[in-house]
Amino acid sequence: MTTFTALAPAPRWSRFAAHAVTFVVLPSSLWRIGVALGANLGYTDEGRAALVGDTVWGPAYMIALSVLAEVAALLTLALVRSRPVEVPRWSPVLRGRPLPRRFVLAVAWTGVALTAVIWTPFVVWWTLPHDDMTTTGALLVGFLYLPLVAWAPLLAAVTSSYQRRTARGTR
Repeated sequence: MTTFTALAPAPRWSRFAAHAVTFVVLPSSLWRIGVALGANLGYTDEGRAALVGDTVWGPAYMIALSVLAEVAALLTLALVRSRPVEVPRWSPVLRGRPLPRRFVLAVAWTGVALTAVIWTPFVVWWTLPHDDMTTTGALLVGFLYLPLVAWAPLLAAVTSSYQRRTARGTR
């Protein structure tokens, strides 16, 4: 059994922000899964065919991307736990061992940078032409992807909170 040093409790706003991350990712993930399963969901027939392709790899990629995005969002919850971030127990070698604080922070801040670079451009979604989508579809997709713009600032707030809580002398 692994023993651990309890961390200072995460502030309420930080726990709320960590849970909010999982919900801002959900609409776009569900939309991608719907498109992968055959629904046009705003695309023209030609647009959907160009997006997904005619092999199994297009839909598989879209489903995998949705699952990966939700798993990445769920990892944010580890930053608000009252115990150190640790390797999952199902891991064959390092099961249950705490991860170094610097590693956790490096991964979290890298996640902030990546999500900012990837999702912030969706702020201008409606200014771009979408010839492969219907007008209503482009509006729908814009609203489903717009919450992703909040992912980086929410993750930054939670990471900053974790960084303050785990600083030396605050345990």
